[in-house]
Order: sequence, then structure tokens, then C-alpha cells
Amino acid sequence: MIVVPSRGHESDPCCGAGYGMTRRDMLRAGGSGVLGLSLGSMFQLQARAQEEKKGGGPGWGKAKHVIMCYLQGGPSHLDLWDPKENVPDNVKSVFKPIPTKVDGCQFTEVLPKLAQVNDKCTMIRSVSYTPNGLFNHTAAIYQMMTGYTTDKVSPSGQLEPPDPKDFPNYGSNIVRLRPPDMPMLPFVMLPRPLQESNVVGKGGTAGFLGKGYDPYTLFPDGDDMNMSKLDSLKVDDLKLRPEVFAFRLQRRARLREEINATMPEIEKAVSDYKLDEYYDRALNLVASGRAREAFEIDREPAEIRDLYGRTTFGQSCLLARRLIEAGTRVVEVVWPKVANSDNHSWDMHVDLPKRMKNQAGPMLDAGLSGLLIDLDRRGLLEETLVLAIGEFGRSPQRGVSTSGNGNSADGRDHWPYCYTSLIAGAGIRRGAVYGKSDKTASAPLEKPVHPIQLLATIYHAFGIAPDTIVLNHLKQPRELVQAQPVTELFG
Repeated sequence: MIVVPSRGHESDPCCGAGYGMTRRDMLRAGGSGVLGLSLGSMFQLQARAQEEKKGGGPGWGKAKHVIMCYLQGGPSHLDLWDPKENVPDNVKSVFKPIPTKVDGCQFTEVLPKLAQVNDKCTMIRSVSYTPNGLFNHTAAIYQMMTGYTTDKVSPSGQLEPPDPKDFPNYGSNIVRLRPPDMPMLPFVMLPRPLQESNVVGKGGTAGFLGKGYDPYTLFPDGDDMNMSKLDSLKVDDLKLRPEVFAFRLQRRARLREEINATMPEIEKAVSDYKLDEYYDRALNLVASGRAREAFEIDREPAEIRDLYGRTTFGQSCLLARRLIEAGTRVVEVVWPKVANSDNHSWDMHVDLPKRMKNQAGPMLDAGLSGLLIDLDRRGLLEETLVLAIGEFGRSPQRGVSTSGNGNSADGRDHWPYCYTSLIAGAGIRRGAVYGKSDKTASAPLEKPVHPIQLLATIYHAFGIAPDTIVLNHLKQPRELVQAQPVTELFG
């Protein structure tokens, strides 16, 4: 047997220059190869790893944090930020177009506040699942969050529940490869899980990376229509019991270390699990109080809370800012209403004009504009990537069925072939429009961007090569995402 030496500590799952190959699990080769890789292929991977360690290209390594505002349900791009004129009545938005801070870029009247701050971001008007569209909410969510399509769909068209064999959420990959450098929660998801009907959490876990890389979930109790639910956050697992002072907890830790030192055989047996490291992280997190203080949203001045809007989405965006300011790497703000539901869900098969104007639109307008303004004022936008995106857009024609769903004359169905996303921060161009949709916003006319390319762009912004190799549950090599970053988005 030939053993190919890897770089990095052999107990580090990210050894091999970030390629996730451990000395024990992968870099061994016989004459016939292993795991489908020849010896020559392994040398090529290692050589490429050394080259890509250097990084390079626009935007490389600019980001220290990312906030994804996930507009679960699929918002209508035609009725928000890509309105069309001189089109048939059943395509044209019922809302009037308005000018924005960027010449030649119009929004609809639903987004007056965001129209005044779009000089801080880039609008991508050519997001598209080409050549094959994903019309199922959960299938599209899973691909957007992991970079891969799932192979398990039930007869009803719904996906199977989350599974330990799933591909990891992009946030789990980031915090594994770029853990926080201070005692802070690395990855937080709020205020509700990814969900379609009874499929809860698909695409929102660490999957085969293991539960140690799952997000810390902050899902307050209460109805989705309760806009003040974040005022009663409970984070008891981040608090010390009243009778346990920080110094007492640290004294216990030292006692534990002394006991462990007297049991070398046990220490040796569990060394690969890095229990001490995980214990220390948890201890420091609780004792420091950083996370607990970050969740104390009532410390914010009234005018800042008003800036974001006193809604679940708005206050979640404010909490996201507080978290990244305290050191969290990844925050996912999931739209606070499940797909396939009424009221302020973006899944508007019926009553689109009323729900868009009176419910979802104002929430998005205040929350997202407030986030961009606040991050920019504090100098955090330079190191924080912000992405607002849904799993797809809505059909150009109202009242037609594209996914088997029923639609009223004023509703729009699922449309994965063309929609709009907003991206900002961490070196992204300001006041730009990338790509262009056709006359009816049915397909990209210029520069199509697949959703997984946006994942690749996020990795790139953190200085992580998108084709970095990780090992799945069967110890098979898999790329983080099979796509290239859109480096033209960076200035």
C-alpha cells in the first residue's frame, strides 16, 4: 500500500489544504485506487488544493459574515423589483412602477423604502434554474441551500423529511471551514424552520457533516401572525443557572481537566472526537455571555427597531445584525410564514394584490432596507454578505397553472425559469443591476445565474474554493457545490 501524506493535522476533517481528506479515511491508495480515485487523481487534487489556497479573483475572502434573507414561498419578481410595461394585462403588475436610486432600475410601489437604498446593492434579474426548473418548493429549497438535488420524493410530490445522509446546508459548510474566532454561536437560523406543508427542515441541517454543525435554531412559540413574538425570546440554554457563577463553572472545567489527565487511556481512546475542544467551546460560549447579550433585542433604541419595522421579519433582520456584530458567521432569516399558506406567505396563488400590498410587501420593504442601512452605518456591510432570495419566482401570466396548483385570476403560480435576487456587501458592486430578463420576465435575456452559482459566490466571498472536497456519509468525495462563482458581481 502507498500512503500519500496529507497536509494539516490528521485529526482535522479539513486537512489536505481544505479538501476534507483525512489521512485515515482517504489518502491511502493501492494499485487499483480507492473511492473511485486513482493515485494520479489524488495527486492532482492535492496540487489543485495548493494552487487554490492562494485564492484570488474579485471578492475572494472579503466576507467575514453572511446574512441570507430567505424569502420562502417564492415572491413575484414582476410585482416587486422587475416590473414590465407594454405587456398584456394578465402579465403586467397591478402595482405602479417607481424610480429607484439607480438610474434605469425600477421597482413597484410596494417597495418605496428599498427603492431609496438600492444604491447599496446589486439586483440580479436573471436568476434561473436552467435548463431544468424545480417547481416543488422543498426541492428548490433543498437545492438552493445545499447545492444539490435530492433523490427522494414521495408519491405526493413532497420530499422526504431531513435525513442524516442529506447534503449540508451551506452555512454548516462555512462554519466547519471558517469557524468563529471568538466564543459565539457560529450559525443561527430564525425565526422558523424551512418548511413546506408537513416537510420541516429539509435543507436546513448539517446532514452528513453531523449534528455538531447544525444551526442554532431560534424558533419562538406563537402564531406566525403574532408580529411581536421576538419580544419574548427564550434562550435558557445560553444562560448560567443563578447558583452557578462563571468562575465556579471554570473551576469545574479545571477539575475535569485534572481528572482527565489521570486517565490517559481514556483520553487516547476519545482523542479523535476532540471532546475537549467541543467542551471548551460550549463552556466559553455560556460563560462569556456574548450570545445571550446578542439576543437581548430590547437593548436597541426605539428608532432602530422602528427602522426595521415592528414585524417578525423586521425584528429578525435586526437580530441578525446583532448576531453578526457579536461574531456569528452565518445567519439565515427564514421568511416567517410557511409556503402553501395564506396571509403574508409569498406563495400567492390567490389574492396576490391584497396580500402583497398590505402584508408581505411592507414587511420586506422595511426589514431589508433597514438591514442595509444599519449595516452600512456601522461599517459592517464591508465584511457582511447579504443575500435576499426565494426558491423561485412567480409565473409571468396570472391565473394560469404551471405546477399543478389552482390559481385565481389575480394569483401567480411557481416559476423557476427567471426571477430576481438582491445581493450586497463584502465587495459586491453598489448600485448595479446584473443580468436582464426578457420582455415578460419569463427567461433571462442576459447573464443567467443558476441559484447554485450564488452558493458558489458565497463560498468564494469567504475565501473557500467552491470545489473544495468533503466526504459524505459513505466517505465518498463530494464538492461543496458544482458551480463557479459569479465574480462579476464584485466591484
